[in-house]
Amino acid sequence: MEINAMINRINALAKKKKTSGLTPEELAEQKELYKEYLANIRRQLKAQLDNIEVVNEQPDKKQLH
Repeated sequence: MEINAMINRINALAKKKKTSGLTPEELAEQKELYKEYLANIRRQLKAQLDNIEVVNEQPDKKQLH
């Protein structure tokens, strides 16, 4: 499912839950959507962290003399 569609469905279910409640099927769908959404965020964060390069900003002592 495309991320924007997933977010829209999550929001629709959350709104319905507050107003009239959810059926057991909708509760299961909501749980699965949350699970997929969080997995997507974790993948994005991991990809971002994997692309970080650590740079040593302290000059070597040998270079100072």
